[in-house]
Amino acid sequence: MQHDTILGPVAARAEALNDGYRNHAAIAVLRRALSDPAVGRIALVSSFGAESVVLLHMISVLDRSTPVLFIDTQMLFAETLAYQAEVAAQLGLSDVRTIRARPEALAAHDPDRLLHKADTDACCALRKTEPLERALEPFDAWITGRKRFQGQTRSHLDFFENEGDKRLKVNPLAHWRPDDVQDYMINNRLPRHPLVAKGYPSIGCAPCTSRVKDGEDPRAGRWRGQDKEECGIHFVDGKLVRGPVADDRPQEHKEPPMNVIVTDTGFAADDRGEEFQPPEETGAAALDLGSDADVSALIGRLEGVEAIRIAFPAFSDGRGFTMARRLRMMGFTGRLRAAGHVIADQYAMARRAGFDEVEITPELARRQPWEQWQARADWRAHDYQSRLRGAG
Repeated sequence: MQHDTILGPVAARAEALNDGYRNHAAIAVLRRALSDPAVGRIALVSSFGAESVVLLHMISVLDRSTPVLFIDTQMLFAETLAYQAEVAAQLGLSDVRTIRARPEALAAHDPDRLLHKADTDACCALRKTEPLERALEPFDAWITGRKRFQGQTRSHLDFFENEGDKRLKVNPLAHWRPDDVQDYMINNRLPRHPLVAKGYPSIGCAPCTSRVKDGEDPRAGRWRGQDKEECGIHFVDGKLVRGPVADDRPQEHKEPPMNVIVTDTGFAADDRGEEFQPPEETGAAALDLGSDADVSALIGRLEGVEAIRIAFPAFSDGRGFTMARRLRMMGFTGRLRAAGHVIADQYAMARRAGFDEVEITPELARRQPWEQWQARADWRAHDYQSRLRGAG
């Protein structure tokens, strides 16, 4: 539950905090984040990776009881797990919480631990994004170790960010350079992750992390050879990062990429564009519903509505299927679109729930070409009840 009514809107708080701390050092920003009532309840999210020990040490100096959320994807290097235990003990951190995906979600979506080979986004959503979102529910803010030098998607990072109007994200090291990180670790005699010396300057899950060659970007070993730069737990300008941002032009000069519409007959361009409006918009022909929308509020308001788009923030979030069924039961006969992170394996389920089409990003379409969706396009054949009745 969010506390905007007590703390004020997230965007306004982020702007005010950035104005007040724009030229301050990292430790001052972190001290403010831990003590300012405007920030609220806060936790540090740490991968216990190559540079994580810097913030962990700062936390141990300022307040060792600060909650530390460690996402164990259950696909980490053994060295990372050992390093996590060593650092937590050495620094005396008293509230380290290990976060994992729900066993039933793993059994349903990745029983053979091979999802990362078919769809890295889906694997990250299952093992990182969804577990972290659950773990962050009690908090108003979280601390990250992100830095501007780490890539294009982070080049304009501020100390305080508005994360989708839900909570603050605090980046005390935003302006640090690589030398600053190394100097801090040396001066404070902090233990190094054992894989750094073996050529891993940025460390994630074992299957998706490789050694980095001399001269390569430090993050070149993350999802090597794929159009992917972030795991999905971070947002830029309130939007989930799914790949590198290569266009440095001002936002007003950019054309957003056209999303891809999946139907029974193949991929198509989005024919409705920006027509979708918030549900409170009266007289709109196309409505945009979030994954937590109350469709009962639309009873008596569906006349004249031609299309409804329902958001899927993660493939493991099944609320959209329930919403589609309810809308059909309420008598809605227009087009229903599932938009967001829906994977090919879910297409038959989406069609049976009442959706007419699925909207995915160009990046997801590249990773899951039509051939992967085509097998589910005859979605009635994937309905065991229809097969039992002899339907086709």
